[in-house]
Amino acid sequence: MSVAPDLLGRTLVRRLPDGSRLAGRIVETEAYEPGDPASHGFRGPTARNAVMFGPAGYLYVYFTYGNHWMMNVVTRSVGEGSAVLLRAAEPLEGLDAMARARRRDRPSELCSGPGKLAQALAVDRSLDGADLVGGPDVWIESGTPVPRVRVSSTARVGVRTGLERPWRFLVAGDPSVSRGRPGPPTGRPRTSRP
Repeated sequence: MSVAPDLLGRTLVRRLPDGSRLAGRIVETEAYEPGDPASHGFRGPTARNAVMFGPAGYLYVYFTYGNHWMMNVVTRSVGEGSAVLLRAAEPLEGLDAMARARRRDRPSELCSGPGKLAQALAVDRSLDGADLVGGPDVWIESGTPVPRVRVSSTARVGVRTGLERPWRFLVAGDPSVSRGRPGPPTGRPRTSRP
């Protein structure tokens, strides 16, 4: 679970088929751990979530709500079914292409939610299982570390179970953070790792 806050401040990069780059600084994540009733992996591996049970460092992509792709970083050993949902990013490179994909102009609206982020970075099921460490199409680079005093945690968004777990991590006050409505918040910024 320490991966979720550690991803904040890192740069998510997508190289398009024409060679151009899209990139954003990760500002919001959510953790999903083994044994977590809100996790896709709770009932074990399926054809849909197979990548989630693979080795760490790969992209798990799924379709939800009938119109949104979502992307996750697989975080544990083979067979454990753990991932971090990438919920939002601050756009850094390729803003014109992101704006066309999103049909929005304001930078803070381009990647301010998990479905928006995937749309802005042209991520779909074809990238399920992509190598985020050494892959040619999508990867995560080191970025500017976020001071711990700026990292907040709340209950996760869009889940009905596991609301007692404050496993949504965000850069407090960042305009690109999603406007998702979590369950009851923890009410204070985090000052230490989970």
